[in-house]
Amino acid sequence: MRKHDEFQIIHTYSRRQAIEDHMLFDVSNTAKEYGFKIPVAITRNLLYSYIDPSEACEKVGQSLSGRLIDVLTVLYFEARRAKGSRLTFKVAFLMDAETGRSETVNLLAVVGPGDEGEPVLTIMLPEDE
Repeated sequence: MRKHDEFQIIHTYSRRQAIEDHMLFDVSNTAKEYGFKIPVAITRNLLYSYIDPSEACEKVGQSLSGRLIDVLTVLYFEARRAKGSRLTFKVAFLMDAETGRSETVNLLAVVGPGDEGEPVLTIMLPEDE
C-alpha cells in the first residue's frame, strides 16, 4: 500500500469550477487565433495585475486584448523552443502611461491535465502556482 492510499479525498477543485469562480479565465478562443491547439486559461492574479490595463494606459492605446495577445505571442515563440510541460518566460507591460514606466514580468506556463485528463495550458504569475 502506498502512503497516500490510506487517505480519502474529501474535495477537489476542478478547472471548470475555477473558471466559473473567476479564479481562471478561459482565453482559448483568442489563443486558437494565435496558434494554440489546446485550451488556455490565465489566472485572475495575472489578469488583474498586468493584462487588464489602467485607465491611463488605455488612454495611450493599451488594451486588455492587446496585452493578452502580447502574452500569447511571446509564449507561442518561447514554447516552440521549450521542452517539457513547464515554461517560464518574460513579458514587458506598460505600467505608468505618464512616465512610460514598464515592468518586465516573469510568467509561468504549465501544461497539465484538464478535468477529463485532456492537456490544458495555464498561464500565471509564479506565485499563482
